[in-house]
This record gives sequence, structure tokens and C-alpha cells, in this order.
Amino acid sequence: MESGRATLLKEQQLKDQFDNLEKHTQSGIEFVERYSKFVKERSDIEISYAKQIRNLSKKYQPKKNSREEEENKYTSCRAFLSTLNELNDYAGQHEVIAENLTSQIITELSRYLTELKAERKSHFHDGRKAQQQIESLWKQLESSKRRFERDCKEADRAQQYFERMDADINVTKADVEKARQQAQMRHQIAADSKTEYSNYLTKFNQEQNEHYYTLIPNIFQKLQEMEERRIERVGVSMKTYAEVDREVLPIVGKCLDGMTKAAESIEPKTDSKQVVESYKSGFEPPGDVEFEDYGPGQTMKRTVSETSLSNSRGEAKERPGGGKSKGKLWPFIKNKNKGSGPEDFSHLPPEQRRKKLQAKIDDINKDIQKEMDQKDALTKMKGVYEKNPQMGDPASVDPRLVEMSMNIEKLQSEVQKFEGWLAEVEGRLPSRSDPPRRQSGLYESQNSNSTMVDNNCAQDRESPDGSYTEEQSSETQVKVAIANTPEFDDEFDDGDEETLPTIGTCKAVYSFEGHNEGTISVTEGELLFVIEQDKGDGWTRVRRNEEEEGYVPTSYVEVFLETNTKGAMTYI
Repeated sequence: MESGRATLLKEQQLKDQFDNLEKHTQSGIEFVERYSKFVKERSDIEISYAKQIRNLSKKYQPKKNSREEEENKYTSCRAFLSTLNELNDYAGQHEVIAENLTSQIITELSRYLTELKAERKSHFHDGRKAQQQIESLWKQLESSKRRFERDCKEADRAQQYFERMDADINVTKADVEKARQQAQMRHQIAADSKTEYSNYLTKFNQEQNEHYYTLIPNIFQKLQEMEERRIERVGVSMKTYAEVDREVLPIVGKCLDGMTKAAESIEPKTDSKQVVESYKSGFEPPGDVEFEDYGPGQTMKRTVSETSLSNSRGEAKERPGGGKSKGKLWPFIKNKNKGSGPEDFSHLPPEQRRKKLQAKIDDINKDIQKEMDQKDALTKMKGVYEKNPQMGDPASVDPRLVEMSMNIEKLQSEVQKFEGWLAEVEGRLPSRSDPPRRQSGLYESQNSNSTMVDNNCAQDRESPDGSYTEEQSSETQVKVAIANTPEFDDEFDDGDEETLPTIGTCKAVYSFEGHNEGTISVTEGELLFVIEQDKGDGWTRVRRNEEEEGYVPTSYVEVFLETNTKGAMTYI
């Protein structure tokens, strides 16, 4: 029992030593990683410093065709330029330091750390394996020992039972013989258990001796050598760290010597002579100023100085005032249409409508290109399947190809539809370089009996802040007849509005909801009277009865003008 306890104690002590060694070697690996990180940060600092030095040198380099380039004729400026060049070379040496630190220390330590971790893992794996093996043998030995003890007790009880049966005269001879055989069998089992226990004990003692005197010392020796190599490698890296700096010192010294030599080449007298040669005029010095007597009886002669400001002041002219003040050209329209509007954007002014249509066309073209790219990819995939049937079934791609073709055709038809609307708008829009067809009624109300306000005319429209713009307003374009009165009524007072004659009829092709003031709602198939035809802005003025009239999009109606008005011309 005492030997068993001693063995268990040694095993526990050995396990504790393995735990301590594992912690120590792990801390050694972390130290190497920390040192490698330190060198990496130093390398980053060197790179950043070199970059800043180069940028500084580049920033103060003389610019071409500038005054700084002309100043290079002075020795001080040339010395500064040489200093900048030397500084650029100085920055290059810091880049060399960073490069050498990375290649000679960081990269090497990274590779060494990988090897060190693998070696450490292997050693501790061998140690744990040895411990598990000796513990397994110990368990086998204890098991055979307990079995031997149990078999001996069973043999003793069988022997005692045989002796009692043999001494009893009432027991038959057969029962005595049976008890004797049972006792012999138990003694044989006990003898076999003893032999087994003896074998396990011998084997365990041999393994234990090899474990404590051969295996474990070898593992500890390898761990010690590994730790010594790690410490030595860190020392070599630290020495290399210093040598990297020392290697560039000669070139850095040459850079500093160059700066010193440039400073010593400055010649103040030479520079001052350069200034004299550059700015001397060559004029003769002026003569003495004569005395002018202003005493009694003397005539005062006074001339006007050439620097007098009287002329310039007299020539100063007052500039006219600010620009022409113009009223807003949209006093009657209040946009009530908050929805998306029709598909062709006919609720918008022509210029805004053109931009919306063009943007829509561009979006659809992008979708078409995307679909075509996907179709090409699927076509190539189908070709691959046809050449290599084992990769897939070519027929499985056909439904998707058909779907893409239908999508492309649908998108192309959409493009054609929007391009038709765009062509219609662009055909009606006046050229930007052309003069305006009509002048705003806000500027002609004093010279005519009735004036037409054309809010679509880009030449005469003014933005709310008073600046001119060619971009069309997003509100609906409306033309309003205004009576020759000094003030405008934004409620369209019938008493001030001149009744226009009928010039034709029209039929509504589509329904239109007039949300803006100045427009009128129409339903599909409705017949109306035309009182003012489209002047190029996309709107036609119609009348339903004597009280209801307003503007509708020209593209929404089919117009029939009277013969005496337009020569029986019909247009849609």
C-alpha cells in the first residue's frame, strides 16, 4: 500500500511539473509574439515617417514657371533645393530600415513561431501520452491485485467448507468429494490470479522505471533545449534590430554632410550682387530742387500733380441700378397634383416631360442590357451542356431563355413607346438658340389690350428667387387671358376676362383630370370646343360651355380646326 501511495504522489508531482512547464513555454511564445509586434509597429512608424518626409520635400520643391524657380539663381535658394533633395534621400533610408526590419526580423520570427508552436505541441503530446500509459498500467496492476485477493479468499472459504464436510459423518462420500474438487478448483484459480498479478507487477515496475528515468527526462530535456533556442533567437533578433539601424548610418551621415555642404555654399555677397544686377535701373540721379520764392510781389506758379485724384473722380460715373425687376410668371398656378401622373408624363411641362422620358428610356435600356448579358451567359451555359451532357441538361435552360427573350421584347417595346413620346416632345420644343415665340404677359400688360401669359417659354421665365433659368417648371403650363388692368386677379374673374371665339372642335382620346388651376377635366370620347390651339407648349385651350373652359394636353385630344382658321387641317 505504501509503495502504491508513493507512486500516486510521484505521478501527481509530475503532472504539476508538466502544468508549470506548459504555462512557462506558452508565456515564452507570447513574449516572442509581443516582440514581433513591437518590431512591426516600429516598421510602420518608419514607413509613415518616410512618407511624411517625402511629402514635405515635394511640397517645397520649386514649381515650374513660377517665381520660386526664378529665385534659384540665388545661392541660398539653391542650397535649400539641395537640402530638399538630401532630405528625400534621407527618407529613403528610413524606408530601407522598414524593409529590413520586415524581411530580417518580422518574417523570420513569424516562421519561427509556427515551428516553435508545433514543436512545443509535439513534446507535451508525448509527455501526456507517457503519463496516460503509466496510469493505464497502474490501473491494470490494481485490478489484478484485487482479483488475486478475492480469489484467495474464495479458495480459503472452499477449503474450510471441504474440511467441515469431511469431518461430518452424516455427509455422504459423494458430497465430500464434490467439496474437495471445489476447493481444489478455487486454489487453482487463486494460483492463476497470483501469477497474473506477479506478471502485471513486474511489467509495471519496468514501465515505471523507464517512465521516470528515460521518457520523462528526455521530454524535459527537449523542452529545455527548445526554450534555450527560443531565448537565443530573441537575442539574435534584438541584435539584428540594432544592426538594421547601424547599416544606414553611413548613408544618413552622407545626407547630413550634403545638407551641411549646401549650407556652407551660401554666399551672401554673391546673392546681394545678383539683386543689384537684377533691379538696377541705370537712370541718372535727379538734380537739385530749386527754391521757389512765394514772397510779396512774386507770382505763384502751381501745377497740378500727376497723382491728383481729381481726374479720376471726375471720370467716375454712377452705375445704373440693379437688374430689371420682374414679377413672377406663375401667379395663377397652384400645383395640386401630388400623384405620379400619367405614364407619358403629359401632366408635366414639355421640358420636364422630356427629361423624365429620357431618364425612363435610360433606365429601360440598362434593364435591357442586363437581361441580354444574362441571356448570353445562359446561352454559353447551354452550349457547355450540349458539349458535355454529364454537366447538365441543355433543355433545362430553354424556359429561362424564352422568358428572357420575352422580357427583352417587352422592354424594347417600352423603349419604342417612350421614344415616340420623346420624339413628340422634342418636335414641339423650341430650340434653345431660337428667339421666344411669345413674350410674357407680365412685361407687355401696359402696351396691349389683352396679353397671353406663356409659362412654357424658357426665354422669359423667372425662378422664384428672381434668377433666370431655361429649365421648365414642374407645374402644369397654363396660358391665361388677362385684361388690360393694372392688377391681376388670381381667381380668374370672369368680369375681367375677354371671351375668345371658337376656332374648332376636339374629341378627348383619353381621360384627363385637371388638378391644377387653369386646366379642365375631360372624359374619354367627350366633344369640346377649341378656343386656342397648341402654340408649341403641348397644351390646347378648350371650352365645355359658356362657363367652363381651360387647358388640356394636346396629346389627349383629337383636334379638328375650322377651315377658315387653319385650312381644314386636322391633327392629333
